[in-house]
Amino acid sequence: MLTEAPTVAPRDAASDLSLARPRAGRKFVGARQGEGFDEAPSRPDRPRGRGVASNVSGRFEREARVPVDDGWDIEEEAPAFPTEVTVERARTIITRNDSPDISFDRSINPYRGCEHGCVYCFARPTHAYMGLSPGLDFERKLFVKEGAAALLERELSAPNYTPRTIAIGTNTDPYQPIEKTHRAMRAILEVLARANHPVGIVTKSALVTRDIDILAPMARLGLAKVALSITTLDRGLARSMEPRAATPERRLDAIRQLSEAGIPTSVMVAPIIPGVNDAEIEAILTRAHAAGARDAGYVMLRLPLEVRDLFGEWLIDKAPEKYRRVMSLVRSTRDGKAYDATWGKRMTGEGPYAWMTGRRFEVAAEKLGFNRTRVRLRADLFKPPRRAGAQLSLF
Repeated sequence: MLTEAPTVAPRDAASDLSLARPRAGRKFVGARQGEGFDEAPSRPDRPRGRGVASNVSGRFEREARVPVDDGWDIEEEAPAFPTEVTVERARTIITRNDSPDISFDRSINPYRGCEHGCVYCFARPTHAYMGLSPGLDFERKLFVKEGAAALLERELSAPNYTPRTIAIGTNTDPYQPIEKTHRAMRAILEVLARANHPVGIVTKSALVTRDIDILAPMARLGLAKVALSITTLDRGLARSMEPRAATPERRLDAIRQLSEAGIPTSVMVAPIIPGVNDAEIEAILTRAHAAGARDAGYVMLRLPLEVRDLFGEWLIDKAPEKYRRVMSLVRSTRDGKAYDATWGKRMTGEGPYAWMTGRRFEVAAEKLGFNRTRVRLRADLFKPPRRAGAQLSLF
């Protein structure tokens, strides 16, 4: 039985390495033939269907709480943690950025937190700003932005608004499971379609195919493109790292459906995790190209702030014998650190291992025919929504 008690900040995952032992159970193949990770949860206290095992306190909290063994050696089934959704009354919906190493200057995030539960998600630390944990809270205590479509219409109708591509899905996934009921993303797309506003979408959910009826007409006007993120083709590994995301096969099928509908479709091999899925780069690109993707990109694993310890905890739990090697390779791509946020380096890393990974990706992409032409979305068709109370045009 586990109870919670206040203690000091959680130990770094490396300090737990001496306690890690290989565990029996089903295995799936890792980055090298013969190596594997536990597919089923190996900790009795791991919540079923969730990506991480702990709910570490956010870095802004005064107290840190960690589970401790109370001495009762009682077998308990891991509880199913329900998803909680809170309505957020946002004042604005378009987020601006001036980062020099990304291709967009504005984005929309209909949701805070992400039910997909990807253990490596770089967005987890944002939940600390809400007074919540980047661990389990991030994937089960979610926020939906109320009236997102109405807010968007108001912002697009501003007299000084200049249209440029809006990126959606760059932080949390707009097609995570709660979108099925809340439909915030679809409402946003309907506004963008009426205004002839360009949009680029990144997701790892097959739910994006639900909106082909909106995206296909927009694509014919040069207003929409979609990128599917595929981390691995191994269903067992995907289930462990991304427990509530679409299976690899469903993502490939989504690429097929989107491309057949005439929507420019890309594949993102992201993140590439040294020693875990890096051997799959060529296979992922090959399958995605066969499905219809014609653009491709990649991102090296990013472990900012709390993500470092959450990922290390997952690695120790699933494949303790790999921990030292994987983390050593990760640090070799970040100048000896777990993460380096320097612009121009944060997405690809640096050093010999990062260079080799990048060259492998480029060679495979060129051989398959990726990235031969870049899809540039149009902004000249934009028609701002009519503001409430505005005078109608005579022409």
